[in-house]
Amino acid sequence: MSGDRDTLRKGSGIALMALAAWATCVRPAMAGSALVFDLDEGHVLYAEDLDAPWYPASLTKMMTAYLAFTAIRERRATKETKIFISPEAFKQPPTRLGLKVGKDITLGEALRALIMRSANDIAVAIAETLGGDQASFVKEMNQTAARLGMAHTHFINPHGLPAEQQVTTARDMGLLAQALLRDFPEEAPLYAMTQTQIGKINIGTHNSLLTAFPGGDGIKTGYTCASGYNLAASATRNGRKLIAILLGEGSNNARTARAAALLDNGFRTHDWKTSFPIARVENYPSEVVGAGFEPDAGMLERFRACAAPPPPPPPPPQETASAGAGKAPGKPDVKSNVKKVAAQPAPVATPKKAHAKKKKRRQPLD
Repeated sequence: MSGDRDTLRKGSGIALMALAAWATCVRPAMAGSALVFDLDEGHVLYAEDLDAPWYPASLTKMMTAYLAFTAIRERRATKETKIFISPEAFKQPPTRLGLKVGKDITLGEALRALIMRSANDIAVAIAETLGGDQASFVKEMNQTAARLGMAHTHFINPHGLPAEQQVTTARDMGLLAQALLRDFPEEAPLYAMTQTQIGKINIGTHNSLLTAFPGGDGIKTGYTCASGYNLAASATRNGRKLIAILLGEGSNNARTARAAALLDNGFRTHDWKTSFPIARVENYPSEVVGAGFEPDAGMLERFRACAAPPPPPPPPPQETASAGAGKAPGKPDVKSNVKKVAAQPAPVATPKKAHAKKKKRRQPLD
């Protein structure tokens, strides 16, 4: 019987090792792009691979918000404009606000849900209301990106859920964050909110920097399996505001800690770094030639690994030929019972874990 227990443990161990290997394969090396610059002057205080292509995830929603603010300024909408939940909006995966089809909220409420909850259903509802349909809205997103100088960004959808060809860079996300804060300064308090209520729904921000870093006051988080943990962060000290962009961090804590360190260093070194001519975010030297929108090989590998199903569980341990030999008459076949149990962990317990991992991967959170 002890031998069968060993076999059982060995079979379960193989299953766990298979799952661990799968979990590793869906997390290839992160991009690691980073950028810190002064909001008003655009002076770059730190840059690391600022033009390396990467997936924006929910940083995409900054552009959705930019177009909503533009519509309000041009009087094509107001904060009281009704945003209805369509069947298409309702079926979006989490993170969601969760309103039923046909329900509505105001555009002002929708913007809070978009920035704080990072609600994918609300992003679609805004796009459909303001653009007529998603395709028209996304076309306007790309036109606006070109106007803002986001030369390496291409949008496929208004929320940032996985799309192989939805590409951006740290520089481009910096230009977008800068445009939001520069062109619509009256909306800045939205990015600093940590709690709010929409109807009966209480929501909180995903941006840990707001409470973890003195002076932190914005702006948007993003996460999918393929993108890792992204962050566009802003902070203000002594009347000076800095913006930090991080793409592809390994965890929420990692992106918060690194953003805090980069912003703190930016505030400490700003005066002497800007005391002589310094490149701005729009003209900082680039190693990337041309204005392509294609994901590179590393991005595609990560995207496809994240989309791939987990490997099948290993087969159950084989029964030995001597199983049941020499058992005493009239006594239960203990070894036989153990073998039946031993045959179960791989098909029952392991797939359940694999299914949970797969389900979690399909529900991007910020």
